[in-house]
Amino acid sequence: MSFFSTIVKFLTLPLATANYRDQLPRTLVAIGVNGALLLVALFAYMLLTVLPSLPPLDIVTDYRPKIPLRIYTADGALLGEFGEERRDFVPIQEIPQVMKDALLAIEDSRFYEHGGVDYRGVTRALVADLTGGFHQGASTITMQVARNFFLTREKTVKRKLTEALLAYRIESALTKDQILELYMNQIYLGQRTHGFASAARTYFNKALPELTLAEAAMLAGIPQNPAKHNPAVNPVRAKARQGLVLKRLRVLGKITEAQYTEAVAQPLKISDRQLLTVHADHVAEMVRQEVFAQYQDETYTRGFNVYTTLNGAEQNAAYNALRSNVLAYDQRHGYRGPEDFIDLPDDEDERDDAIDRILAKHPNSDNLIAAVVTEVSGKKVRAEPASGDTIEVTGDGLRFVARALQANVKDGTRIRVGSVIRASRDAKGRWSISQMPEVEAAFVAINAEDGSYRALVGGFDFSRKQFNHVTSAWRQPGSSIKPFVYSAALEKGYSPATQVEDAPLSLPAGDNGKTWDPQNDDGYDGPISLRRALARSKNVVAVRLLRAITPQYGRDYLTRFGFDATKHPADLTMTLGSGSVTPLQMAAAYAVFANGGYKVTPHLIEKITDSRGNVLQETPQPLVRQDEQRVIDSRNAFIMDSMLREVAHTGTGALAGQRLGRPDVAGKTGTTSDAFDGWFAGYASDVVAVAWMGFDQPKSLGAREFGATLALPIWIDYMRQALAGKPVSERSPPAGVSFVNGDWIYDEFNSDTGVKELDVESLPGMVRDFFKRLGI
Repeated sequence: MSFFSTIVKFLTLPLATANYRDQLPRTLVAIGVNGALLLVALFAYMLLTVLPSLPPLDIVTDYRPKIPLRIYTADGALLGEFGEERRDFVPIQEIPQVMKDALLAIEDSRFYEHGGVDYRGVTRALVADLTGGFHQGASTITMQVARNFFLTREKTVKRKLTEALLAYRIESALTKDQILELYMNQIYLGQRTHGFASAARTYFNKALPELTLAEAAMLAGIPQNPAKHNPAVNPVRAKARQGLVLKRLRVLGKITEAQYTEAVAQPLKISDRQLLTVHADHVAEMVRQEVFAQYQDETYTRGFNVYTTLNGAEQNAAYNALRSNVLAYDQRHGYRGPEDFIDLPDDEDERDDAIDRILAKHPNSDNLIAAVVTEVSGKKVRAEPASGDTIEVTGDGLRFVARALQANVKDGTRIRVGSVIRASRDAKGRWSISQMPEVEAAFVAINAEDGSYRALVGGFDFSRKQFNHVTSAWRQPGSSIKPFVYSAALEKGYSPATQVEDAPLSLPAGDNGKTWDPQNDDGYDGPISLRRALARSKNVVAVRLLRAITPQYGRDYLTRFGFDATKHPADLTMTLGSGSVTPLQMAAAYAVFANGGYKVTPHLIEKITDSRGNVLQETPQPLVRQDEQRVIDSRNAFIMDSMLREVAHTGTGALAGQRLGRPDVAGKTGTTSDAFDGWFAGYASDVVAVAWMGFDQPKSLGAREFGATLALPIWIDYMRQALAGKPVSERSPPAGVSFVNGDWIYDEFNSDTGVKELDVESLPGMVRDFFKRLGI
């Protein structure tokens, strides 16, 4: 039995055991004495126990709300948020009166009258506690601030007394408006949301000033019990609580009867809109890591706003292009079968539980919805997703899995009741069965002039695989590396018109007598200009070219573009892409051709501000090009640009020129041996972009798959958005080049015939022997 329970029992004992009329004087004296003893005991308890344990008020007098890190595109679209709490700090003067009135009406209508403790309410609560527990609430806004910042919710006398004393101290340290500001920005309102500004955004997708009376009343009803009165989870209870708030407003004269009636009748739509309207999970993680490296744990609480260089529309275009073309590839290569299987129990509750458990292992991937098949035939499939709705697929929606619906299928691909499948819905609401792809892809676009990112998609699904293929996937580039070898050759006197023999070639592969025989994908054409050889991606010509300028020179030359020499072999296979690059490296390298010969350093963060908008860090505006930034001659960049435009209009990348209809489209496809990787790297105007597709554990993408079928469609779909409204870039020949023999050449090599390599080994036998006898 507690001390206070003993006192209460003693106080009430005379009333319970004596005749009331006979013992009245004694009873009154006992009550007076014992009441005085109780007050003395309470005072001593507060003085000796509660007061010494009161915490300092720094946390409220120097309030620093835990505001999450938020990451935005350059045009202001939210693309990521990191932190345990969703909160937007709003000064009290910017909080609309209707929101303040609604909150005070239900939580503390005498807030501006009392000194922190409402005596009438506290007395009732204490008496209720002393006779059996806290059955009544009387916490003022100030007391709730004290509890939320300093105390637990345990229901003890000490906690209640501490709360009251803290309330007095807070009232003496802060103004009423400051206290209300603290409360309205700090209070938890469900859905990881703290503060009414964030709640307005979460539940109604509105700013605070946009709230109606009905909406403000609904939010004001949440603090008492965020789990019970959360409109997203318990709309019925939230509506009932809203009604109480509106009644209090009417009783207090804050609203009229007409306003009350209108607000009660107003239908409220709880927002189901995603707060993140731009798909950029890999970008958000890149930013988070960079900010954390600088600010450590403050990253998630100080309310940093990071503005990236991304364009929101272009980022979504890149995301959609990558996913749609990965799925197109996946569809071309057939259905692999259901992802999982369960035996469905007969009992309905057990069945629902079983579906929930297995679907928890197969989360949705954007528009690829996981569902368990509940009914199946050759003409119809019904399935249940985690939402509990029913998905029905018929007609063309079954075409992809037609074989898997046949009863005689025995190889594990058959769809039956209990199978876990993927379904997607088109713009007209029609469902079709699909599957999660195994193949991966990456896409990155940067500004060729300053290196700022325009879009980045690091993989098909960040929630499934956080690995960023743009920055961290080292893959063989295939023929997309050839332009850099051709660029090196221009410095050795070659021109696009130079004729090189396109014929079978056999070279020693070591001291063991074995040979290496590089092959073309499209046969041999005999003498061919370098321009046409690059456009048609002739492997043998590229090998002959690198042999002429030497592999060592070629590898050293690659470093001008930002490639790592240690990742590329100093042998002839380098020109066919046997080294390793990342998509980001490729984008920065192709930017050199796009901008006239200057190296750029990709950067993602434009500026960082604190929660009040103060700029903490800002990327300076790019300066006029400096000579030290130039890595290749402007003549080289001009000629290579003309050759890469040829590739994109008449060569292996011709689909780009056809689909985009712009003369400034330039780029190069790339396909590695056995089609392990597919690439397209290119540019137009000031946009440089690179697309890649392949398996994380390298294996063939298919005998009929090339960079032009795998990566180029992603690139084209993005570029449609990125180039919309951009003028066509024109290139004027720089000084020092001349148009000779139908093509461009450096002036210092103008007297040459245009044939830079006499490949003796490729000549007919008798002619070859003749030249050898001459010592050639």
